[in-house]
Amino acid sequence: MGAKAGQRGRPGRDRDDKAAGRQRLALIVFGAVFVLLFAGFAIAQGLTGPSVSSGDAVHVSGVPSEFGNISEDRVKNAVDRALAGQGKKAPKPGSKKYEEAKTAAVTEQIEGVWIRGQAEEMGISVTEKQVEDELATIKKQKFPTPSAYKEFLKKSNFTPDEVNELVELQIFVKELQAKVAAEAPKPSSSAIEAYYEAEKATQFTTKESRDVRLVLNEDKKEVEAAKAAIEKDNSPANWKKVAKKYSSDPTSAAKGGLQEGITEEFLKGPLKAAIFDSPTGELAGPVKFEKNWVLVEVVKLTPGKEQTLAESKAQIESTLGQQAQQEYLAEFVSGYEARWRSRTECADDFLIEKCGNYVGDGRPANASPACYEEDPKTPAKECPAPVTPTSPALPGSISPTKPKGEPFPQRPQPESSGEEAATELPPGAAPEGEAPAEAPPAETGE
Repeated sequence: MGAKAGQRGRPGRDRDDKAAGRQRLALIVFGAVFVLLFAGFAIAQGLTGPSVSSGDAVHVSGVPSEFGNISEDRVKNAVDRALAGQGKKAPKPGSKKYEEAKTAAVTEQIEGVWIRGQAEEMGISVTEKQVEDELATIKKQKFPTPSAYKEFLKKSNFTPDEVNELVELQIFVKELQAKVAAEAPKPSSSAIEAYYEAEKATQFTTKESRDVRLVLNEDKKEVEAAKAAIEKDNSPANWKKVAKKYSSDPTSAAKGGLQEGITEEFLKGPLKAAIFDSPTGELAGPVKFEKNWVLVEVVKLTPGKEQTLAESKAQIESTLGQQAQQEYLAEFVSGYEARWRSRTECADDFLIEKCGNYVGDGRPANASPACYEEDPKTPAKECPAPVTPTSPALPGSISPTKPKGEPFPQRPQPESSGEEAATELPPGAAPEGEAPAEAPPAETGE
């Protein structure tokens, strides 16, 4: 019987130590995908919880206290694990690198609680068997031998129980993603039909094609010699010998000169006519194609075919369904962080942007200080935009297959002067306050 999120008991486990460095292990073993995939689930409820208790770094309200209170020791252990590999050169508390590591540790611990809390709210639980099976898969993929896994535990200072908790967290992520995706609306019949009509001529139509045998060579005499040999014996076996001897195209020569599925749009000039205007079994050429001379024989004609709506329906449903799931997930992503941040309070020494009681200066955390200095010693390589740029769709580009159209990013108006500064207007229009120019006379065709 599955325990609720975060409530699987393991007697004798030290709560403060068990989750230390949890995200670091995820980075090493599992790719830390849960933060990227689920920076976005929440049910809008709960406000900032009570003050953080003494000895704790973070309190997240609305979740079981066993994982909603993140202790100072837990964060410190996570930082120590992250810096352990640096030996004597490990940064000291208070240094810039140490503070960066502490911020990362607090972030990782908070995100882990948020994921568990979201799973709790959505009724998602994980069983011991699920954890065992998932860990077995990870060991098989990442560790070639049992000793390799033991060596990892030794070097990373993680216990088997701590690994199990990380695996459990990864399963929560998968279950959350699956549950939210399943709630996405299914594509309607009208949407499927519109997609089919828009893509019928391209995606659901197989063009007429030809299978041919050919000999290709820059030397026309070589191709003529190949033609004479084929005219004496037009069997596939002889084609194999001739192509190998005379053709400079290794791909077709290895298959007795055979090239399959050639369509018209990739050809032009005499070669196109030689292939698509010739009957099967008849030699054509030598014909010039770019720098080469080509001898061809059509061996098979495949007529074009247009799939019906019924034949295409399953593929369209899958495509539109994936689009709907992505959009539905994005709706969760857009509100998740703000909602969970409102339920997260941090002690003064552990304040980061993910804390509801954090008060920043309005500048992005990843922005270089040089972006805001009048005369910085070292100019910033790049700075965030002062406002969030928008990307409207290019007019006329929205379609059933591209519901958001082609992106048409907005850019600053380039500086100019004089006549260059005038806004370009449509034909016949005039600047405000001026009479419009006389429209040109219409063509009568006389």
